Amino acid sequence: MFPLLLIFPIAQSTLTTPPPEEVVQQQEVRPLPGQLDTVPTFNSNSPELVLKEGILLSTFPPDGKKVPTAHLNFPFRGRFDIFAHHVARAEPPENLRRHSPSETSLYLGIILHNPGSQAVKVNIWQAASYLSQPDAPFIQLPSFSQNPLGTIFAGPGDRVMSDVLRGQRQGIFPAQIEIPAKQSRMLLNLPIPVQGLTPPLNGRSTLIRLQSNGTVYAASLAMFARVNPDGSERSPTLEEWQNLLDNGDLAGPRDKAPTPLEETTKPIIYGRVAGVAGGSRWRALLVDNPKARYLTIPQPGQVFSYALSTLHGGTLGTGQIQSAPMLVRYPDTAYRAHGNYGIQYNLKFPLYNNTQSSQTVSVSIQTPLKENQLVKPGLRFLSTPAREVFFRGTVRVRYKDEQNQPQTEFVHLVQKRGQSGEPLVSLNMKAGDRSLVEVDFLYPPDATPPQVLTVSTQAQNR
Repeated sequence: MFPLLLIFPIAQSTLTTPPPEEVVQQQEVRPLPGQLDTVPTFNSNSPELVLKEGILLSTFPPDGKKVPTAHLNFPFRGRFDIFAHHVARAEPPENLRRHSPSETSLYLGIILHNPGSQAVKVNIWQAASYLSQPDAPFIQLPSFSQNPLGTIFAGPGDRVMSDVLRGQRQGIFPAQIEIPAKQSRMLLNLPIPVQGLTPPLNGRSTLIRLQSNGTVYAASLAMFARVNPDGSERSPTLEEWQNLLDNGDLAGPRDKAPTPLEETTKPIIYGRVAGVAGGSRWRALLVDNPKARYLTIPQPGQVFSYALSTLHGGTLGTGQIQSAPMLVRYPDTAYRAHGNYGIQYNLKFPLYNNTQSSQTVSVSIQTPLKENQLVKPGLRFLSTPAREVFFRGTVRVRYKDEQNQPQTEFVHLVQKRGQSGEPLVSLNMKAGDRSLVEVDFLYPPDATPPQVLTVSTQAQNR
């Protein structure tokens, strides 16, 4: 079953099972330098569970549309990304009728429109789209796995992010689409089948990086398969998608409305995202201060961390909210792109050993307990991590080994709530040594923020 995103559970204790013991790691938590770029991301994630066909997200102008409020009027030009993450379920599974919408496959369509008087070319740089079943089922995996070929994944979002991180374009996508003047073309027209699954539930995750040489509008749409006279299913046509776009309303059921950002007295409902987020990539150079050219390693036995994917109510004491702002959104959807799903983090840190002896320095990603202000001076972990998986995805690490040879490793992580994690890389740095380490990952769907990037220096034996 597709896990729900951005739900922050609290460990429950029972008479027979004591809650896991909290472990406080004394350390400084720093805000992440850098910022998101200005590349807009079409982010279609609400409703996540789609039972009623309709418009998922439309940036088309409202003019001439039957339901003007379903269209957000945001044109794209140049670089932009498209992210979509939706789930289908047979409803109700015990009363399926032949060719009822409950039994036919739900199709996800993404349409691009050229409003201009000249043809527009849209290049597809990287792209991937996978189903939960059978492409990428949610299976149990070790917390740490080398993943050089991209064959380790659990869930479609995990697999999509791994592909795009490696610069791949899946074979189902062309390198370029040409859209004639005043016309539309389908960028995606794929099913989310549930027939034969137990439970009858499936999901599809998609990420596409594009560049157009002219203005285009985009929409994601959900429509049940059409049925041929012989009883077989077929995918909707461009004309049928266009008719849904022009005459349809928002797809349903609608997700829970988010808690207003200024409301601080109630439990936070973050909501799911449906709109255009401001940003596709966060680049950061981690150094001692803005004028420095290196990052001094911690003293032996010491640790410091940089916050990752922080959000309001979960800044780990930094006060920094990394969630991408929404440039346009539907009123009942998230105020920010919480979790930054599909956004790439490019982190560079030129480590410097300023001590008089060799040091072993480790870099890791960790999933501490979510806090806004730190209750104690450091991050809180659980001695036995909770059951819920809060991060599953592939991280690329680049560094130079002890022979000064460049190394690139892809590491797949599975981290549960409160898990301190294992080192992505450990470096033996001689006195005065400098070593550049680069960490890259796309924040995966089905992950729950925040995380931290931690640098630690091993305590010396005395």
